[in-house]
Order: sequence, then C-alpha cells, then structure tokens
Amino acid sequence: MWFPKKMKIAPKLDERYQINAPKPNYALLINPFYRKDPRASFGKHVLTPTLALTSIAAATPLNWEIHYWDENLLQGHPPCEPFPSVVGITVHLTFAERAYELARWYRNRGAKVVMGGLHVMSCPDEVAQHADAIAMGEGVQLWPRILRDAEAGCLKQRYVGDFSQPYNLESAPRRELLPRESFLTTLSLIATRGCHNRCGFCYMSTKGLKMPYQMREPEQIATEFRQSDEPYGVFTDNNLGSNRDYLRGLCQELRKVDKIWSAAVTIDVTDDVSLVREMALSGCTGVFVGLESLIGENLIDARKKTPRPDDYARRVDVFHSQGIQVNTSFVFGFDHDTPDVFEKTVNWIEDSRLACATFHILTPYPGTPLFRKLEKEKRILHRDWNRYDTANVVFQPRKMTPDELQSGYEWCYRKLFSMRSSLRRCPRRIEDILPYLAMSILYKRSNYLWSLLIQHRLTHRLWHPFVERTRQRHLRFRKRLEQKELVLRPITPVNPGV
Repeated sequence: MWFPKKMKIAPKLDERYQINAPKPNYALLINPFYRKDPRASFGKHVLTPTLALTSIAAATPLNWEIHYWDENLLQGHPPCEPFPSVVGITVHLTFAERAYELARWYRNRGAKVVMGGLHVMSCPDEVAQHADAIAMGEGVQLWPRILRDAEAGCLKQRYVGDFSQPYNLESAPRRELLPRESFLTTLSLIATRGCHNRCGFCYMSTKGLKMPYQMREPEQIATEFRQSDEPYGVFTDNNLGSNRDYLRGLCQELRKVDKIWSAAVTIDVTDDVSLVREMALSGCTGVFVGLESLIGENLIDARKKTPRPDDYARRVDVFHSQGIQVNTSFVFGFDHDTPDVFEKTVNWIEDSRLACATFHILTPYPGTPLFRKLEKEKRILHRDWNRYDTANVVFQPRKMTPDELQSGYEWCYRKLFSMRSSLRRCPRRIEDILPYLAMSILYKRSNYLWSLLIQHRLTHRLWHPFVERTRQRHLRFRKRLEQKELVLRPITPVNPGV
C-alpha cells in the first residue's frame, strides 16, 4: 500500500539548533504530528482545525504574543524563530511520544513547556515527567493563570480546572491564527460541551473527567458563522443533538445565515422528523452518526443509548429524505463480533446508500471502563500508546483472533473505497449523483494527491469551488423544502366563525 513518508514520520528536530534566549511573553501552541492510517482518507486530517488550541489562544492575556502550529500540515520543523518562552502542547494518547519529543527539544533550549489534553487527564503522572507544568481540566480557564505564573517565574507543576464557568461566556476561538489555505474550512464551531451519553469505550467516560453538558447561546454561534467568509462550517460537538430543543433553536438562528454545515449527532435525532427538516432548512448537508455496531448486544455492553439496529436503515432514510448525507462510524472487536461482522456491515452500508463510513478497531483508552474491564480480564496485549489509534489491534478479541480483527478492518476500507462500492452507494436523487461521485473520488480515492495538496497548501484552493457549489445547490433544495413546508402547514381561516 502506497504510504508517503510525510504521512507516517514526523519531521526531524534539529538537535544542533542553539538560541541566545527565549523571547519574553511569547507563547507557541503546538498540535503534534500523528501517524496517518493509509487505509482511511488523508483528506480528513485537513477538513477543519482543532478548536482546542484556538480556544485557548482566545484566553491569552493581551500582553502575550501567541502563535499556532499544526505539525500535520506538513510544513516541516516546528517554529523556533523567535524562540518561545512558553510552549503549550496538546497531548492525545496516539501522539504522546511525539509530544514528549517536542517537549524535550524546547525545554532543552530554555522554553517552559505546558501540556494539556485528554492524555493528561488519564495519565497525569506519566505526562508530568515531560513537562514543566500540566493542565488538567478546562484549559481555557487555566491558560491565563499559567501564563501569569510563567511571567512571574512561579510556574506550578500542576493546574487543575473544572467546568463551572458558564460556557457561553467564553470568547470565540482565534481563527485568524490559522493558515486558512491549509484547511478545507477554518470554520470549526462548537455549540455544546459534554454529552448525555457515557459509552464505556468513549474518552468522555475517562475516570476523573467531569464535564457537565453546557450550551452556548444560538445567537453567538450564528454571529460567528455570519462573521466568517467561509461558506461551510463544521460543528465539533460530541453530539449536537443531545438537547433537541436547543438544536431546534440553533437551527432557527442558522437558517438566517444562508450557509451550510455538518455535525455529529446520534441516530435518535430522527425520532422527530420535523427536527431533521429544521436541520436541512438551516443548512445542514451532512451528519456524522456513531452507529458503532449492527449487533444489539454490543451496544448494550457498551452502555450506548440508541434505537434498535434493525431500525437504523429507516432512520438513515429520514436524513436522506431531507437532503442530508450520512457518514457513519462502526467499531469492530466487540465481544459479540464474529469474523462475518465485516462483510455484513459493508453490505448494510451499501444497501443503505451511505455517502461515507468510518471504521475503527475497538481501542481501550486508559481511564475508560473498557480499559479497566479488559485489563481485569488480562486481554490487554501491550501499552504501546502509538498503536492505540483505532487502526491497530491492542487487545485480545473474544470471538476472533487479533489477526482476523486486523485483516477484517483493512478489508472493509478496501471494499468501501472501491469504485464498485462507490457506485452502489450513489444517491437516489439524480442531481446529487455527480457531486457525490466527485466527493468520493477526491476525498476517498485520492490519497496519492493529498500529501502534495497539504504540503503545498492547496487544500482550500482545491475544495472551495466544490464547497461553494454545494452551498448553492443546497440553497436551491432548501427553497423546494420551504415550499413543501408551506403546503403541509395548516392554514388558519381568516374568519373561523363563517
């Protein structure tokens, strides 16, 4: 399988580089490099930027200069001119080793390194060995305090924040720090924080993570959307539909903006067809839905609150009937999965005409109930965090071998990425076929192009015409939906008594 070096190996750090002194009151925020899965689309890594660092940047005191750097944009060695006095590094399980490597390099040259992120919550003692300070909990709340302490020369080893501050008081992310040309859209949005579900395998169930469900005012989100000249926004909420009344109110505000958006929701949002229609009328063109498994027992074991799997197809059709494409997520390796699960899942995806699907190997993140369960059962194969990326088997499955699970996962991607499968999943509406095929070829079948597009900062330039065309097409579809809405709406007589 073709796999460009830049997609699997982080840029080498210059050990010979020397500095005189770090620049005072200058902070650098880094999203570390992580190895890409050659079976999935390389394009998804530049769909939209992470909100974590730009949200933290918005909390930076005015007397500090701030810079953003994402190693996954393939621009080479992280910046060192001028040399920062403070480096903030987000740490996830799969790129923890790279985060530690970056921390060592900057600390050896005089910078103070602060680490935050999910891996800090689950493995604080491990991370603390590599940083001058760690931030546990709400980073936006802690960042100003950390910089003030760094400026005063009294940086503490640990900072702990909660999520008590009202979410709607947070400033908008500092998107102007982003290299716009490197992303399909820089308009990543977040309207809600937290999730009402606590699935046993999800990072949201990490021990010690207490994140109450909070919502920002719909008007705030619409204003951010309106102020950007991007035609397309991506909501990064864990579940935008967790509160349906809120989602309806948000849709009513977004309907005034005339742009398009996508978001992650749970399949039960289709309980209310009128809400799905509101989503479409407000500009929703696609949803990411974590179906996880077509086997009900797996969902029960995972403590996932969801409708019956035998009703999934009907619910997918509800989205399709409103012009909303569906990208689903499936996880393989649950205790009730047998070697035939892969073919059954792909067949279902094709029969349901899903625009896209994402596959994952069940991965026990440290601190989650799943990790504790498998550890107790002595089914954890190793603790090489680099391979805890949902693309490698790191535990002993119950009803198949690790090799069967690995090969089945890889087969699913080969099958789904084939032209035959793309044609089988074509939309039923004729006007949607060409845009769908263009997306399938450019996004899902062009990995050989993506490293070049990313490296030469051509992502936005290539995709912007397609996105704008999609927006225009959706606005035309929306007019037809609005006409149907007028027809279906009851008409109140002018003179009820006549």
